[in-house]
Amino acid sequence: MPRTRQRPLTGSVSDGTEDSDSSAEREQTNSSESDGNMPKRQRLTRASTRLSQSSQDTPDLKRAAEHDESPPLTPTGNAPSSESELDISSPNASHDESQSKDQANRDSDKDLSHRPKRRRCHETYNFNMKCPTPGCNSLGHLTGKHERHFAISGCPLYHNLSADECKVKAVSREKQEEELKTQDEGNSRHATRHQTPTPKQSRYKEQVAEMRKGRNSGLQKEQKEKHMEHRQTYGNTREPLLENITSDYDLELFRKAQARASEDLEKLRIQGQITEGSNMIKTIVFGRYELDTWYHSPYPEEYARLGRLYVCEFCLKYMKSQTILRRHMAKCVWKHPPGDEVYRKGSISVFEVDGKKNKIYCQNLCLLAKLFLDHKTLYYDVEPFLFYVMTEADNTGCHLVGYFSKEKNSFLNYNVSCILTMPQYMRQGFGKMLIDFSYLLSKVEEKVGSPERPLSDLGLISYRSYWKEVLLRYMHNFQGKEISIKEISQETAVNPVDIVSTLQSLQMLKYWKGKHLVLKRQDLIDEWKAKEIKRGNSNKTIDPSSLKWTPPKGT
Repeated sequence: MPRTRQRPLTGSVSDGTEDSDSSAEREQTNSSESDGNMPKRQRLTRASTRLSQSSQDTPDLKRAAEHDESPPLTPTGNAPSSESELDISSPNASHDESQSKDQANRDSDKDLSHRPKRRRCHETYNFNMKCPTPGCNSLGHLTGKHERHFAISGCPLYHNLSADECKVKAVSREKQEEELKTQDEGNSRHATRHQTPTPKQSRYKEQVAEMRKGRNSGLQKEQKEKHMEHRQTYGNTREPLLENITSDYDLELFRKAQARASEDLEKLRIQGQITEGSNMIKTIVFGRYELDTWYHSPYPEEYARLGRLYVCEFCLKYMKSQTILRRHMAKCVWKHPPGDEVYRKGSISVFEVDGKKNKIYCQNLCLLAKLFLDHKTLYYDVEPFLFYVMTEADNTGCHLVGYFSKEKNSFLNYNVSCILTMPQYMRQGFGKMLIDFSYLLSKVEEKVGSPERPLSDLGLISYRSYWKEVLLRYMHNFQGKEISIKEISQETAVNPVDIVSTLQSLQMLKYWKGKHLVLKRQDLIDEWKAKEIKRGNSNKTIDPSSLKWTPPKGT
């Protein structure tokens, strides 16, 4: 077994005639790598040297010496952590004198070479791993519940905190959670059915509103200079300073979300679902953007282990290097997605792509989307689906903004199976445009649609916002006295279940004298109207007159 410098305990005995000088020389090399175990390994080497000298004619004793000096590796790559993993039984020697003399040495060294508690830490932590944040010693954890971390998500230094501060915040979070639990236990099991908030909930809502009113409208000159200095000093190796950007209440909410996400990742790592150094694409080069990925995507292993992937933004072919991408772009004739252009208004276009006719493109699109979606499971079986790809055009071509897919034949009338807005186009209104376009297709098909569950976190936020906007617009334009959930569903193509859940969240649905009443809350309508006026004539809306589409046959 060749000697490996990365593992100080993995030496080898080449043959049974090795002299003590070579053993001492090898021991000196190993001791320079790990000073903490020097006395123990010196005794191990002297014992193995005596074994090798007394076993020049005995093959069995050679194997015993190898066991004493170089314990075999476990499947995890670490030294064995229990006595049962090594076979150090006394060899069948022909000379009783040498056997009795060396037996005591082996027994004494056996206690030294097997200390399960000292190596037990390898079961949880791999101390060869280090946090990628410059200057971090991997001690502490953002959650305040662990002694070490190996990723940026759990690094206190990256989040401009210390390990002690994280522990203090963890204690305060636990106290708040205990208080919430005691409050929940005091409530009745049917308390959630009441539509009106309790007095305590109303007071809490007022307190939150007051805290958010007190936030700074903008950074002062000194604060701006401090933020810029921090950015220039640390760049992307540290989180930007977040103080004074928003209210203390919102900042604390964000910190809680960060700690919770870090705790979930730590649980997955301990369970073995996430391992340090695993094959996961960290960034992709997509057009003129370099995007950080959020989740694992099942790209081929030879590409996934690179860490960075280069993707053509038109045909979605993935490559290993910038040189290959540059050569590909010189030859690639694609400037827009394949399929039929079914919508165009201004620079925004939507293409309908059949998964059966353009299988490779749709598979590449699904692999790309999985980098930013957690619950997506469709990668290769794309033939039963239609993909509606939204693009933004300029003089270089049609750039991918987002897409949604839907089944060609959905028995549950799902109008969306998977939906994604590319990260560089998020928070610009394109997500609502995709959702609105999916319901426009349902209206043309004269069907009532709903997205397929489960929705991702960002998808759920977008859909709830869209449903709220649709209902408030309908209420604003409604002039009658009696309103029906069925009529709203038929006019908006939104599923009645989604309408009811949205009305409940807006506290616009009340049960009174055996009937369900829909309340027209003028304050919410006025608030929505003010936002519409402030937004102005935005081009981030779908114009039904620009749609050139007929439902595919068989749907």
